[in-house]
Amino acid sequence: MSEKSASRKADPLHAGTLAKGIRILRAFDEENVSLSLSDLVRRTGLEKSAAQRLAHTLHVEGMLEKDPVTRRFRPSHAWLQLAYAYYWSDPLIARALPRLIEFSRRIGETVNLAQMSGDHIIYSLRLPNQRTHFGASIVGRRLPAIATAAGRAMLSTWPEEEVDRAIAEWPITAMTPKTVTDRLAIREDVRRGAQNGYVITRNQMILNEVSIAAPVKGMDGRAEAAVQVSVSGHAYEEARIRAEILPFLHDAANGILA
Repeated sequence: MSEKSASRKADPLHAGTLAKGIRILRAFDEENVSLSLSDLVRRTGLEKSAAQRLAHTLHVEGMLEKDPVTRRFRPSHAWLQLAYAYYWSDPLIARALPRLIEFSRRIGETVNLAQMSGDHIIYSLRLPNQRTHFGASIVGRRLPAIATAAGRAMLSTWPEEEVDRAIAEWPITAMTPKTVTDRLAIREDVRRGAQNGYVITRNQMILNEVSIAAPVKGMDGRAEAAVQVSVSGHAYEEARIRAEILPFLHDAANGILA
């Protein structure tokens, strides 16, 4: 039994059945938008009878849609209602949105607000330009934090011991043939980010994509969010990014008090 599992089992307030239901919901992602009962069993590790009862209950309660012919499940509109509630609950979103709209209009490129979510970042605001593909315009996408400019920019404001632990332990996946997986190189990039106030990455998530991010700092100087811009490596050299994007990036990030 893992340490986390043991901790949950010892917690008298932890509702195991509810936790299993959440496992059903978390089985869905961008690559698994429609799942059969056998898919749910495989992805959650639950017994078939338990998965069946939980999926049925979530369907009856409106959290899952069920195709009457294929009997496959998919997320319902209720998930959008939860996202709507989240947006109203997070004051950072309200502060950031007008700044990001102004920033996007100034530079004419894709602008994102990323927040730290465990050992991943999650995009909570995305303002695409006309060239952006569908996947890059949808909020809620999670990526390994240390593989991204936004994640490294946030980490650059954290205490040294926390950064060292994150670089050593957090996951990283090679999304392209040029994704940097050398943890020492990533640690050095975070150090440069602390000195410069921004981080630039290339070819990490998509080939020929360049990302630049600056941290959104709180009153204590620590960042749990970052403003990030993605541009084409064919159109932008680093000198152009620094001249045309970086000043406005700093203005936007510094204007949002986390």
